[in-house]
Amino acid sequence: MFVIPFSLLPPPLLRRFSNLFMKYGDAMSKIFPYLQLELDRAGFIVQSRKYISQWMTASSFMLIFLSVAFSLFFAKVSEFYFGIILAVVVSALIFFMQLNYPKIASSRRIRKLDSDLLASLQAIMIQLNSGISLFESLVILSNQEFGEISIEFKKVVKKINAGVPQIKALEDAALQNPSPYFRRALWQIINGMKEGATINKVIATTISNLNKEQIIQIEKYGGQLNPLAMFYMMGAVIVPTLSITFFVVLASFIGLSDVIIKASFLGLLCFVIFFQFMFSGIIKTKRPSLLGE
Repeated sequence: MFVIPFSLLPPPLLRRFSNLFMKYGDAMSKIFPYLQLELDRAGFIVQSRKYISQWMTASSFMLIFLSVAFSLFFAKVSEFYFGIILAVVVSALIFFMQLNYPKIASSRRIRKLDSDLLASLQAIMIQLNSGISLFESLVILSNQEFGEISIEFKKVVKKINAGVPQIKALEDAALQNPSPYFRRALWQIINGMKEGATINKVIATTISNLNKEQIIQIEKYGGQLNPLAMFYMMGAVIVPTLSITFFVVLASFIGLSDVIIKASFLGLLCFVIFFQFMFSGIIKTKRPSLLGE
């Protein structure tokens, strides 16, 4: 189950109205061939054409709503056209954000998988060392609080209980999972099972490799902090200050109306707030994924 962000319509109504855009969804799914992969990686059980039709429906209603709201607001001061332009700009930003939402959700899911991977592998190794079989270890892990890792192993356990061979169930999980580290760990376990190796040693080697990768991620993250600090200074301090100075000088020469001046300063304030959230998101995405939350 998924929800289109910034949708003004509740999900049942959105799905009903999206049928009007289904033919556009069929056409645009060919333009965005990788969208289905991102939807699958994000865990959204929906076809790309249906997602596109719902996305277009939500964006259309947002454009209509903002156009009416801004036009009515600015019509009082004879700046009707400014309201239309502002509605189109805001709707366009929301439009592209909704298009990229599956990719954003997929990235979040990958980070959740990576953050719990080391702890879950260590838990499996402890159970194997105590004499518990790999399948029983997966059952125990699937019922514990390891977030997305537990969800993935629940799927594996369900398939094995349904009669799917253990190696085949693990292979399916490795092929469908979006996290490269989780896939690598599963393939190492699968190869070890096929070759008859001791699974304890295979998992111990996997944990050791992930610990080395974690150190590399931390060192890389430390090297990125200085450029990110400069980027923050540019976006949050220098650019707004220069913009205000330039706009004040420009307004004194052209003689802009009070409404446009206030709207421009409001837009600049919105940009600064948006930049703060965007920068926080960048910092979070740059943080080492294997380090945990």
